[in-house]
Amino acid sequence: MSSQSLESKYTEEQYSEVDQYQPATRTGKIANYVDQRVGGTGMVREFGRKVFPDHWTFMFGEVALYSFVITVISGAFLTFWFDPSMSSTRYDGSYVPLQGVEMSMAYNTALQLSFDVRGGLFMRQLHHWGALMFVMAMAIHMLRVFFTGAFRKPRELNWVVGCTLLLAGLGAGFTGYSLPDEVLSGNGLRIIDGMLKAIPVVGTYISFFLFGGEFPGDEVIPRLYSLHIFIIPAVILILIAVHLFMVVTHKHTQYPGPGRTERNVVGYPIGPVYAAKAGGFFFVVFGVLALLGGTFQINALWNYGPYDPSPVQAGTQPDWYIGWFDGLLRLMPGYIGGVPLEFVIPTPWGGNSVATPVLVTFIPITALLLGLFVWPWIESWITGDKREHHILDRPRNVPGRTAFGMAMMIWYFVMWAAASSDLIATHFSLSFNDVLIWLRVLFFAGPILTFIITKRICLALQRKDREIVLHGNEAGVIEMLPHGEFREKHTRVSDYELYTLVSYESPGVTAARPNAKGKVGLLEKSRVRMNRTFFEDRVEPVSREEYIEALSHDDHGTPAELPAGSVGAIESRKS
Repeated sequence: MSSQSLESKYTEEQYSEVDQYQPATRTGKIANYVDQRVGGTGMVREFGRKVFPDHWTFMFGEVALYSFVITVISGAFLTFWFDPSMSSTRYDGSYVPLQGVEMSMAYNTALQLSFDVRGGLFMRQLHHWGALMFVMAMAIHMLRVFFTGAFRKPRELNWVVGCTLLLAGLGAGFTGYSLPDEVLSGNGLRIIDGMLKAIPVVGTYISFFLFGGEFPGDEVIPRLYSLHIFIIPAVILILIAVHLFMVVTHKHTQYPGPGRTERNVVGYPIGPVYAAKAGGFFFVVFGVLALLGGTFQINALWNYGPYDPSPVQAGTQPDWYIGWFDGLLRLMPGYIGGVPLEFVIPTPWGGNSVATPVLVTFIPITALLLGLFVWPWIESWITGDKREHHILDRPRNVPGRTAFGMAMMIWYFVMWAAASSDLIATHFSLSFNDVLIWLRVLFFAGPILTFIITKRICLALQRKDREIVLHGNEAGVIEMLPHGEFREKHTRVSDYELYTLVSYESPGVTAARPNAKGKVGLLEKSRVRMNRTFFEDRVEPVSREEYIEALSHDDHGTPAELPAGSVGAIESRKS
């Protein structure tokens, strides 16, 4: 704000009154002292008036934030006792079955936290449940953003920040999961070691650098500890700050409804309404996590014993968000038709083995993660839509995007389920080989079938919405007309529900756009094919003329007498 506008808004006497103000209470004096030196009133006034829409799906981002805060607090407690050392010692703690067993200091102090530190087991489990909730809430939040189209312009970069946050959460979870140095975490590190060594030429060097020598080495736990408590949390905090800053800058998205446009936000201000609700919700999340940590056992590491790389253990399962890496390795066969997939590259030093069954697993991992990052630009390219969007989509009204998202979810779930293929076989008395064969079939067929079925469901729901708008909801009443005709009575939807059912766009297939030379290139042809897949099957929203005709048939009046609110809901779509 310029000095001229300030002078026109406030007089010198008013400035003097502010400077001479003295609070009566001690708390007020302290607050006034701090405010005069940091300018807190201006910041509170600016951000306290920021309006946020109120919808239950927006709470998943808050759950992720609060879970991270609780995880950091519980992790700070654990750091006072945990020793991330791989030096050898003999256990002499309270857990009798392991007394006298040689183990690392990391596993020894993890056992002490579980049995000898007051509240240690609760804090360990609170930390673990908080980490799981953090990743799960982030994943659901990202799915909500994807299916409602909240990633579109101008929020593409914030979507990238969210994807990076999700990856950082996976990294934080895996590094923490690996710290206790027991059998379960050791098997997870063994899988990572195998994937690293499968990289031709440089794989063994990367493994030696990470583990400090041949697996398991003697440096991996301290290095993972540094990543887990210093580097990754700092990255997450920076990304959260950037994410929230961009949310405030771009203003919040909102679902369609009366009075909601691309240029406003209908909701509650941060202060005091939203701040009070958010503060209460934090303690709700904390209470749920405390209940889980206090009553539901997780990662009972004393049952596994210290990690020993020599034997091979069955039945070990990673945390759900890492399981799909393990599942891919299980799905990949070592032979196809009796032909081994592993081969040797001739080199001057005697040849370098290429573990193709392991390397191929990097392809779907890279495709899924890279596709997640660049999807906003892919969709914009397919649709040709370069406009700003602040009103969210109902997933059913964008069948192409919804079907593709569900297909990718099924693809992920198949890989995730494959990590438990051995337990599926044993628990349901099935052949392990048969389980793997069916999972391999679903790996390819599952996403295709899911895309087709989901798109058909979305189109059917759109047709159902048209029927509700044009004919209303069935009232369950049969009435007889004066001339003897029987018909079922319908009740019209409210104006608010009408906005939801009709305020969406249904774009059609776009024609190919020739380049500067007047030719349609291969890339443009690919875009048109995908555009046709997304938009060839479509259901038009109810038009004003259709709605007026439907109301007239229901004896709601002539077109001149129709309620302004209901027709206005449909007219708002055109504006």
